[in-house]
Amino acid sequence: MSTACTALETEEHQALRAAVAALGKRYGRDYMTTVIREGKHTDELWAEAAKLGYLGVNLPEEYGGGGGGMAELSIVLEELGAAGSPLLMMIVSPAICGTVIARFGTEEQKRTWLPGLADGSLTMAFGITEPDAGSNSHRITTTARRDGDDWVLTGRKVFVSGVDIADATLIVGRTEDARSGKLKPCLFIVPREAPGFGRNQIDMELHAPEKQFELVLDDVRLPADALVGDEDAGLLQLFAGLNPERIMTAAFGIGMGRFALSRAVEYARTRQVWKDPIGAHQAIAHPLATAHIDLELSRLMMQKAARLYDEGDDIGAGEAANMAKYAAGEACVKAVDQAVHTLGGNGLTREYGLASLITASRVARIAPVSREMILNYVSHQSLGLPKSY
Repeated sequence: MSTACTALETEEHQALRAAVAALGKRYGRDYMTTVIREGKHTDELWAEAAKLGYLGVNLPEEYGGGGGGMAELSIVLEELGAAGSPLLMMIVSPAICGTVIARFGTEEQKRTWLPGLADGSLTMAFGITEPDAGSNSHRITTTARRDGDDWVLTGRKVFVSGVDIADATLIVGRTEDARSGKLKPCLFIVPREAPGFGRNQIDMELHAPEKQFELVLDDVRLPADALVGDEDAGLLQLFAGLNPERIMTAAFGIGMGRFALSRAVEYARTRQVWKDPIGAHQAIAHPLATAHIDLELSRLMMQKAARLYDEGDDIGAGEAANMAKYAAGEACVKAVDQAVHTLGGNGLTREYGLASLITASRVARIAPVSREMILNYVSHQSLGLPKSY
């Protein structure tokens, strides 16, 4: 099935897409389901993707990365997803944390973290969501106060992916502005074994190699250099990480949708109940064609968002990244649903590997921001309508 993107991508991007697709094919859905069933992590795929330079393709060359951007990194995640073996931590470690450190970190932070994030030897999680704040980042209550030269963090986070395998977590906290007394967002690198940094795994119905955690920060003492970037530029730094998160979540959804659709198309071509294969019937063919169109349209918006971001247009990228994430989430859920429906009872069997995606596909609609909050963003920012909150 054609990916229909060759006219818009450079030869280098096409080559990257083909190479990553070949890597994904060597692992595939069977690898992912085995890892999940055995309670393991995707260590082998992560290591090979890192060795081939795919994990750090967006990070600066001087720190061991590929010198590309979100355009390249989103290709990697999409193609791994299309093969049935997406790496969720790519959204968090190189895309969010790597980008924030590369753009705003000190020279020491860059030297300490970026080479490891690029070659896969270091992994970083990202903690922003809180139990009582949800999508409202202005209600974040995790606070950081100065104590001499140190920072002391107190608060809670939920739905933080991969903390058990991450060497550190980039925590979004709030500090008090000495001039105004108002709290402003700031980002801190918290090592996994820092005293007072506790984690509890959340019991999820969603089955994935990457586990979800609740974090408790009980007077976690950090050195001054744990603060990323300028204390007065926290909001800019925060959104510099959230735009890549939305672009990569779109890639995650598009890849998953493509995988499900390819399984359904293959089945519809060969499954014969009456005279012709079931794919000859428009009731089967047209919904699959619609799913394909929606996925292609989602990729176009994702490519636009990636280009704007890589060109340094944070405002334009914010709008496009939100739209891409919304469109990809909708397209992913519909593609998975139609794929399962196409296979009928076989769509619910372990053999075909689609049933588990019914739950997984909802992630693209819910995280990292709900579709309703994206509609709020578009209605306020793009259309200029008044806020309801």
